[in-house]
Amino acid sequence: MSGTSSIVTSVLDQLSASGHKKVVFCNDPDTGLKAIIAIHDTTLGPALGGTRMFNYSSEAEALEDVLRLSKAMTYKSAITGLNLGGGKAVIIGDSRKHKTEALMRSYGRFIKNLNGEFITAEDMGTTTRDMEYIRMETEHVTGVPESLGGAGNPALYTAKGVFLGIKASVKEVFGTDMLAGKSVVVQGIGNVGEHLVDLLRQENVEVYISDINEERLHEVARKYKAKPIDADKIFTIGADIYSPCALGATVNDKTIKNMKFSIIAGSANNQLADENVHGQLLLEKGILYAPDYLINAGGIINCYSELTGFGKKRTMQLTEHIYDATREVFKLSKSEKIPTNLAAARIAEKRISDIKKIKSSY
Repeated sequence: MSGTSSIVTSVLDQLSASGHKKVVFCNDPDTGLKAIIAIHDTTLGPALGGTRMFNYSSEAEALEDVLRLSKAMTYKSAITGLNLGGGKAVIIGDSRKHKTEALMRSYGRFIKNLNGEFITAEDMGTTTRDMEYIRMETEHVTGVPESLGGAGNPALYTAKGVFLGIKASVKEVFGTDMLAGKSVVVQGIGNVGEHLVDLLRQENVEVYISDINEERLHEVARKYKAKPIDADKIFTIGADIYSPCALGATVNDKTIKNMKFSIIAGSANNQLADENVHGQLLLEKGILYAPDYLINAGGIINCYSELTGFGKKRTMQLTEHIYDATREVFKLSKSEKIPTNLAAARIAEKRISDIKKIKSSY
């Protein structure tokens, strides 16, 4: 019994440390569902966050991931001016082998039981089809196909936000946001990465691309006249901008040491392996970092539009705010001489604090 007690205490300690409101552990032996839903903060509105399906090595690793990702969602919504809180969910398993209609619908019922406190969307390892299955059990899901009245795949808006974050960064470093003649390394060319490559090439940017899928790498390279490179060459290239668009933690002790980039701006979540260490290291090295949860917010803006009934034009207008929001982060970072990730957090936390005061007054 003491072993179980210590595990529970450890989980509760993690929740206290990260400021989470609620964590729900979902287990359904009939469908094989093992999932964790984390709700970080609901001051600004219901917690919205994607559902990621990944074959984690342990439940502890899954919990660590969902706690970190859900907190980032709180900050993402706050800094982009959306009336949403932060949440995230992870399903433990291989999406190619273990995912079934029954499993996704079972998961949908767990979301339903949260009575609107958590709203989900697609993420790594899940698709719009999976959102359809969840919708069969609960209305608290976004990112369903346009044919069902949803906003559809958010990849274009996510890519647009990253593109605008790159422009804002280039303005800060080079004095103009003209991208022609600049060079960018895009790591990971999934849906978002490919859209970003397209936007960059339209501006006559020299684009290097890297991806674990060799076939897709060469297909995208041919399509947009980009230059394919091996993953181990990424940090040896003297490009202006590094744009990580795959998994996180690629900005770490080892990579920072080898970096020749002036700017880091990409769509991947949790790009800094350690936020407390690597933001400061980048500042000291003179590399400008555009906080990931700000510039990759186009996806959540698309989901927000679906919830509020906004059309595509308004969704794009909201996405375009990312440029000015990124400039504000750089301004605070410069004036306070603090890392950009810390500046972004302060802006987000101030909005949450301000709205909390209003809500407590009636």
